[in-house]
Amino acid sequence: MGLLVKGVPQSWEQSKQNLSYVRNAGVRQFIATYNRAKHLTGDTLLWGDETEYGIFVLDPTTKQIRLSLRAEEIMNELNERERAESHPQHRMEGCNWVPEYGAWMVEATPDKPYTGFTNDLLRCERNMRLRRKRMLCVLTEQEIAPTVSVFPLLGAQGDDGSVPATAVGGSVTESQYIGDKIINPHPRFGTLSANIRARRGEKVNIRVPLFWDVNTPEFQGFDVTNCSPCAKSASQLWRYGQGDASRELYGDGFVVVGCSRDVLAMESEIETGDPVTLEHWLVQVECEGCRGLFYRSAPNVIVPDADWPKNGEMVIGIEVPDIPGWLRLQNGYYLPIQSDDGNIKFLHKMAKLPSSVSSSSLASPIRVQNSLSSLSSSSSSLKASGAVRSVPLNDARNVTELVKPTTTTNATATPTATATATATPGKMHKRVRPAIHMDAMAFGMGCCCLQVTFQAQDIGESRFIYDQLAVMAPIMMALTASTPFLRGRIADTDCRWGIISECVDDRTPTERGCTTDDNQTAQPELAGKGQRRLYKPRYDSISTYICQGRTPELYGRKSSGGMSNRVLNMYNDLPVPIDEETFRLLRDSGVDPALSQHIAHLFVRDPLVIFDGAVTEVNDDTQTEHFESIQSTNWQSVRFKPPPPPLIN
Repeated sequence: MGLLVKGVPQSWEQSKQNLSYVRNAGVRQFIATYNRAKHLTGDTLLWGDETEYGIFVLDPTTKQIRLSLRAEEIMNELNERERAESHPQHRMEGCNWVPEYGAWMVEATPDKPYTGFTNDLLRCERNMRLRRKRMLCVLTEQEIAPTVSVFPLLGAQGDDGSVPATAVGGSVTESQYIGDKIINPHPRFGTLSANIRARRGEKVNIRVPLFWDVNTPEFQGFDVTNCSPCAKSASQLWRYGQGDASRELYGDGFVVVGCSRDVLAMESEIETGDPVTLEHWLVQVECEGCRGLFYRSAPNVIVPDADWPKNGEMVIGIEVPDIPGWLRLQNGYYLPIQSDDGNIKFLHKMAKLPSSVSSSSLASPIRVQNSLSSLSSSSSSLKASGAVRSVPLNDARNVTELVKPTTTTNATATPTATATATATPGKMHKRVRPAIHMDAMAFGMGCCCLQVTFQAQDIGESRFIYDQLAVMAPIMMALTASTPFLRGRIADTDCRWGIISECVDDRTPTERGCTTDDNQTAQPELAGKGQRRLYKPRYDSISTYICQGRTPELYGRKSSGGMSNRVLNMYNDLPVPIDEETFRLLRDSGVDPALSQHIAHLFVRDPLVIFDGAVTEVNDDTQTEHFESIQSTNWQSVRFKPPPPPLIN
């Protein structure tokens, strides 16, 4: 559901002048909340579920099914009945009903949280049954509310897809499939839809692979006996959020699929979809008497007490796009790539890590043999095959940099130049598939799900649980996959996740990696000026683990070796774009590196809904509206929720 605030929302053009203030205030509000809650401990385990329902009208005569846009009316009636039947002196089961994105959707929760007692596991199912019974009591004779993840015909029925009927299109979504009236009338939801489109610069573009069948018209002429473009040991994947290049080539009716494992993927192929990971860099300071580099807690801020990386060791990180010439490491430290004048090279990028090298449990530097020169002899056998190339250094010595083998075009890789928007089976790339096209936020946020929230005993335990649930979440999603129908067609996917991810993708073309023309796309009001490379949409899996483990600080002891400045979790192997100013402010305020990285990663996004009279008027010490405006629109597989501010009066 997210943060629901009453008021008049600002248009995107009005909001842009307040984006910077809200981002900065949101960080201040988090710091105030963190300082208030960091010493709290001993809270009772509480938890609860949120279940979303879709309400539909089934015509008994025509057997046609449509959306019922009575959700607000139904919700109000249910809450009124709950108030009438509740009694402050009796402990009885009740329900709470809140709005959701669609005007046909209602979300329900227990009115009291569950506890850690075994009996509450039984209470959870009883409350779910109670919610369904109470929901059915207020539906009309022709209305139904099955617990399904998506309405299969959403966007396929034109103007006759809802009761009452609504015309397709409108100024909010500008959709060619659904009408604005099916969005919940609460001002937050329509503003979210319009501002995502405005920030992105165009409508959202969702393209899901269509199911391949002998009777599917789009696949006429295809060889159905060889339907997978992947090797037998690989699975076909939909690389959601990475479809801009294929859209440019093939249009809205097609999408490029990837493979779970494809060792021989051709470089000429469009969008292989391989996830961007951190890079390996060799430390070799090319000056007399230099043995390595001091870590930096921030660019130009040396950490003298840390166990600094020596020449010949490998570090893992990625270049900081906002600060040229600097590398941000997996462990949260920074290193300069070269001297200020550029004459002395400090770090050398390795495109491939030797198989004999393994990661350290503390994300420490990795030792690669004894010296830089020894790499030349150890990899000499690869030179003949073109697997390595030499890079000249300032002192005229050579260093071998491991790179991907050079590829050549062959019969299995069709040059992308032959692809057109009017693709045919004979001209399409082997990984191109017909797609189900959708163009509005409602296609994703109109999906239903079940969510669970836990209250841990303290911040440390909640961070540990966060990391554990992050591993379990995709498994649970796969086990509950139930979204095979979209816009009246059968999809070649089963989960709702990628659909929702693309439906809220507000990234600018530069943020999506479509263009590097900085002068054309710079927007000073946006986070990162709308130019920072963001590898994921706002709705996606987590990008970083946040538990630091059993650090000395947990036991009241002072850490040594710069550990207090280090992200200790070695499983953080993805590049995490962060707002550098936010990260420094959090570190200066006493927030540890792992949590600082997590929050600074959230704040590479802009707030999407700002209300009149709720900008500078919000008290950063006692309220969290600005923090929640960004936190609640970073939809990740798991969310870390700081405790709300204390109630006043």
